[in-house]
Amino acid sequence: MDCSCTLNKTLQHSVLVRVLSLGLLLWLWMAAAELTADASVLPQPWALWAPFAEAVGSGALPYHLGMTLWRVVCAFVPAMAIGMVFGFLMGRFPSVDRWLDPWLVVFLNLPALVLIVLCYLWIGLNEIAAITAVVLNKIPNVATILREGARALDPSLSAMAQVYRMRPLARLRHVVMPQLARFIAAAARAGIAVIWKIVLVVEFLGRSSGIGFQIHFYFQLFDVAMVLVYALSFIGVMLLVEALILQPAESRARRWRTA
Repeated sequence: MDCSCTLNKTLQHSVLVRVLSLGLLLWLWMAAAELTADASVLPQPWALWAPFAEAVGSGALPYHLGMTLWRVVCAFVPAMAIGMVFGFLMGRFPSVDRWLDPWLVVFLNLPALVLIVLCYLWIGLNEIAAITAVVLNKIPNVATILREGARALDPSLSAMAQVYRMRPLARLRHVVMPQLARFIAAAARAGIAVIWKIVLVVEFLGRSSGIGFQIHFYFQLFDVAMVLVYALSFIGVMLLVEALILQPAESRARRWRTA
């Protein structure tokens, strides 16, 4: 009972801090808008309600939001899968790490904009190029995190698995994956934050749909209000994904480690 009460109080305190933090950010926005005194430069938060309702009512906002989310998912899944495989192999086999580490350094330091432009030039202005550019930008980050996770695997647990002659799949499921869980969660949490930002750049440069495309369109019209409407709408969705999916998953991964 005491543990449950303590946990509830901790959660309530965390929620309160987040609400107050967002409230402070909102207050700073209102203060900045008051100082500029020009709605064409920075409108007040409540001034965005009318354009937001119009964008939702016309169907433009749901459509472009859905396209961006679809691209995020299409890029996130292969980037995580490929990055996890390469990271695990590099962490467990020094020879593989020696061969692939220079590649990892190159791609980690290659600007995202360069990869996006090259993919568009080589593949064309299509969805395959857009998704490929995002995946290539994210794989090195996932591989780096998983490599450290593979290096941190407990050798005593591996020895125990050998003693009990566990099958490879059983060893992967019951010995390896629980130890890698917090690294996978960290890579996923960081990955989704990076991927959606790169997706917006991809859409800004070469797509005809999505939040990035709409931001580019309204940027050309110097319409700050609509730029904020589309940007904040997607940020709101990603905050929900962070709060409802990524943070709970990371908490469960850490709880195994401290049990």
